[in-house]
Amino acid sequence: MLLKITNGCIAFGENIVLSGIDFEINKGEKIALVGRNGCGKTTLLKLIVGEYELTKLDNGEVSSIVKSGNISIGYLSQVAFEDETITLEDEVKKAYKDLIELKTRMESLLRELEKKPTGEALTKYSELQERFKLLDGYSYKKEYETAIRQFGFTDEEKDKPLSDFSGGQRTKIAFIRLLLSKPDVLLLDEPTNHLDINAIEWLEKYLKTYKNAVVIVSHDREFLDKTVNIVYEIEWGKITKYIGNYTDFAKKKRIDWETQRKEFIEQQKKIAHLNKFVERFRYKASKASMAQSKLKQIERLDNVKMPESPDTKSFHTNFEPEIKSVELVLSAKDLTIGYNKPLSTISLNIMRGEKIGIIGGNGLGKSTFLKTITNRIPPLGGTFTIGDRVKIGYFDQQMAQFKSGKNVLEEFWDEFPKLTHTQARSALGAFLFTQDDVFKPVNALSGGEKVRLELCKIFQRKPNFLILDEPTNHMDIIGKETLEKILQDYTGTLLFVSHDRYFVKQVASSVLVFESGSVRLYPYGYEYYLEKSETTEQKSNEVKEKKRKKTYTTPAKEKAKREAEIKKLEKSLAECDEKIASLKAEISSDDIASDYVKLTELHKELQEQEELSIYYLEKWNALVDEEE
Repeated sequence: MLLKITNGCIAFGENIVLSGIDFEINKGEKIALVGRNGCGKTTLLKLIVGEYELTKLDNGEVSSIVKSGNISIGYLSQVAFEDETITLEDEVKKAYKDLIELKTRMESLLRELEKKPTGEALTKYSELQERFKLLDGYSYKKEYETAIRQFGFTDEEKDKPLSDFSGGQRTKIAFIRLLLSKPDVLLLDEPTNHLDINAIEWLEKYLKTYKNAVVIVSHDREFLDKTVNIVYEIEWGKITKYIGNYTDFAKKKRIDWETQRKEFIEQQKKIAHLNKFVERFRYKASKASMAQSKLKQIERLDNVKMPESPDTKSFHTNFEPEIKSVELVLSAKDLTIGYNKPLSTISLNIMRGEKIGIIGGNGLGKSTFLKTITNRIPPLGGTFTIGDRVKIGYFDQQMAQFKSGKNVLEEFWDEFPKLTHTQARSALGAFLFTQDDVFKPVNALSGGEKVRLELCKIFQRKPNFLILDEPTNHMDIIGKETLEKILQDYTGTLLFVSHDRYFVKQVASSVLVFESGSVRLYPYGYEYYLEKSETTEQKSNEVKEKKRKKTYTTPAKEKAKREAEIKKLEKSLAECDEKIASLKAEISSDDIASDYVKLTELHKELQEQEELSIYYLEKWNALVDEEE
């Protein structure tokens, strides 16, 4: 056990956020914390890391949080670098501080061995080398270089100072360092936000092999399915533990709820039957004792409660396009997109009713493509045409940050002045702006609330061509499932960018993939794309392996290097043999037979030379075996 919370309660003033929390982290566990936005997931992470404390209980019950020894807990709460003049690479390498110090000691000792080889130094070097190997010292450089590359940084950017990076990039750099520092407990709050699919897939693989414990808050269902083996759900202020990944949890929760509901109904039927018997016979002398027995039977029943309904409150809408577009909705030919320089070139036709999901790495032009075809930025080359009777509804990532001096009702009504007050309130109510919520200032809304307001406006316009850029970024899982259902039922045309693979899998009938230097359409959805890309990757790996083997079997430079090393070792062995012979002769000399101090020194030196000789001989044997 690394950390255990028993009967935990967290309150801010009179507002109880969480109560009755039983939560445990054990070594190697991969834990997901799931629940609606605002349910207390991040609050629990901050309790674990020590930013919050448990609230004392007034009822006398014990509430505690226990940590095992001096465990290290990693949590990315804010991005602040000690020195912003150092490079990206040097900042990331801080995660390997102990390993780099160990390597420096080894290199120093190796230089000492080359000048004056001693058995003591050799033994120490062997110990350090074994420790370095156990800590994966020979692969740490490859590990951090891979992480830097997968998070979208180039080799040139590795040498840039931290001060040159944007806020989003600085967050990624801090995140890389946190991951690679490998704390005993790694706390990740929405780690896939703003990562492209390549980075997410790398992170999944990294966490799968991560030896320590991980606690993840995420609304990315695919990511959770591939990384966690325990799920804690927070609902209605309580926490429940499930074994398995997210899909296992969702299935088990439905089964448990249905089982408890059936048990409740059956018990109520039984109680009603017993009560009926009691009411019928309790005043009859011959049946009174039996009636009393039935009353006691009712009292002894373990009370099965009707399970609380799951918190599935979400926005809803049933909308159809106002008009039907022509068959060819969008045609692009050699359309070159970008700002100062070209990012990608696209040629495709989008037909009425198609639902195309756009995926790919950051910086390749996915959002730029959407901005270009909606005339927000000009193309750098080529052409595109929008079909007749096409009415576009566009959602941008920046809409979650827009500013307005109006309240929610004013913001909505000003765009749709022909609606009655009742119609406007009804439309907003469908997107969870009810009662006094409509009088909230827009500037006071959360990112998720602003997204709901913008979607409400878009759907009110009844477009027949929806163009959406990361519409789910600020949504919890229930919100994502709601939008999935709306888009699945939508009869118009859909083009959207998303890094949420589960969302793409559920909605897209085709996938447009942006890769470095190319854009390719996979016509049968995300699963088809995966199948094809895995086949391509496998063939590429086979070619690389053949080339690697071919290079290895004819290594002229390696052979020459190995032969030179063998000659060097043979020379060192000969020198060792001469030294050993000389020491043995000196020890056998009558001149020092009675000088015990000198004899002790000589015996020690002889032992060191013999150990050094064995070391050289083992290396020589290994190289000769390779040569053969």
